[in-house]
Amino acid sequence: MIFEHPAGFKLADNLGTYWGNNFEAMYLAGIAAGAATESNKLGFITAFPIPNILASVNAFHLGAKSVNPDVETTLVINGSWVDPAKEAAATNALADAGVDVVTMIVDSPVTVVKTAEERGIKVIGFHSDALQQFAPNGWLTGVAYTWGPLYTRLVQSVMDGTWKSEHIRGGIETDYVTLAPYGPSVTEETKQQIADAEAALISGDLQIFKGPILDNEGNVRIPEGEVGGIDLLDTTDWLVEGVIGQTE
Repeated sequence: MIFEHPAGFKLADNLGTYWGNNFEAMYLAGIAAGAATESNKLGFITAFPIPNILASVNAFHLGAKSVNPDVETTLVINGSWVDPAKEAAATNALADAGVDVVTMIVDSPVTVVKTAEERGIKVIGFHSDALQQFAPNGWLTGVAYTWGPLYTRLVQSVMDGTWKSEHIRGGIETDYVTLAPYGPSVTEETKQQIADAEAALISGDLQIFKGPILDNEGNVRIPEGEVGGIDLLDTTDWLVEGVIGQTE
């Protein structure tokens, strides 16, 4: 029997892993957030400070900063992938603190989306591209996954004996990870900025983690002349300058 672990990091003879490079899509979503905020305060709610999430938080902030250099991002870690009560509480606490755009990486994103809408703040979804219905006024966009083609290829490789144990990672060029449709408040200018950034990411002209990059404690994490790539999904244990929060 063969197993595939989404966002996993260990391999075995019958175990592989796969994941989308969500930090690329989060960078693009960050552009929407940075353009939309009026308070310059963004919020990011997640479950655990694991590498692929921290890389996404950092990319989200850098995307926002690319269009709004005054922005700051507050990270809230609630210790659970599915806890609607904690997710609602975190969203409310961020709104009370002046955050006017919030996003998340949790497995029950609808709670954050609904709570943001109730509080009258903007929201960027996660996992599904069908969350806009829960925030008709505050929806900006979302980060979503499309696994059908990959699953088909993996099943076929098992059937024909070519499957191998490996880490499969792909970015926006593979369509593993995409942006959800835009909400009504996203301007044409912002849509164009995101389209330009997406094209530059695919061509390689834009590198999200191009040094020098400091963490939020002032340490150089990526020196000048160096670039962090998709390996950051498995290695990031720090938060970029401008993100308020802890990694533990």
